[in-house]
Amino acid sequence: MAISNSLAELSRDLSQAVEIGGAAVVAVHGRPDIPSSGILWREGVVVTTDHTLKRHEDITVTLPNHNTISAKFAGRDTGTDIAILRIDDQTTPAAKLTDEASLKAGNIVLALGRPGDNVSASFGVISALNSAWRTWRGGQIDRFIRPDVSIYYGFSGGALVDVEGLVIGLNTSGLTRGYGVTVPASTVSRIVGDLLTQGHVRRGYFGVGLHPVELPDGSTGLIILSLEPNGPAAKAGVFLGDVLVSLDGKPVHDTDDVQAHLAGDRIGKPVTAQLVRGGAPLTLDIVPGERRPEGGR
Repeated sequence: MAISNSLAELSRDLSQAVEIGGAAVVAVHGRPDIPSSGILWREGVVVTTDHTLKRHEDITVTLPNHNTISAKFAGRDTGTDIAILRIDDQTTPAAKLTDEASLKAGNIVLALGRPGDNVSASFGVISALNSAWRTWRGGQIDRFIRPDVSIYYGFSGGALVDVEGLVIGLNTSGLTRGYGVTVPASTVSRIVGDLLTQGHVRRGYFGVGLHPVELPDGSTGLIILSLEPNGPAAKAGVFLGDVLVSLDGKPVHDTDDVQAHLAGDRIGKPVTAQLVRGGAPLTLDIVPGERRPEGGR
């Protein structure tokens, strides 16, 4: 009997968490088939996944009260798979966020989506937590969160919530292959702020194509396979065939190591590059330029 009562209590708690978290989860009608999901992040601002938003006009959002209203595209960041929409609504409460520092592997979580009028949920645990990581699109994610939940079709853009219904972050199947991840709330808030204030997320670039190669001493460098005409690296005197060994004294073994030096705050500030040209060492200062924001689909 005690076990039965405990399960019934857990069931009620999870149902309440869905109700609390789902109060900020909306349906986003921005593609031809079924809607994706979104989260009302702040008053008048909905966040969703960029990869599910297939148009920038004629977008509508279905609110938790089942009312469908128009939405205006307000920005996107492919690097973190986040897009934002503006809506004229002051009645729907914004998402309530959890304390990310308290998260632990094994915590019970719920993935919430609204691929229609009603909220849907899947149940599981946080299977993995790790430090900051960079996506294959160049976006910086403050923390790696992999939930062991089903990200059903239409769930991308929805919320991962804890047992109290507080939002941990935004779920997406667009940043990895074979499993979904959660973009933590701290990252979402940072990207939303950048998109609303400057229209895009600032990212630097060198204007080079790179590929790992083994050096005679057994270490690994990056050979310059392509060079953008008049790009930052070309202006600094980099040649095709040069091998990049380090940046600001730190070895580079893959493109992630290079991307780590191209955050928005490094734009316009010289980066010291150690290269090998024809077997001889060479040092150049490269000033990262700002990557042009991608246009609309």
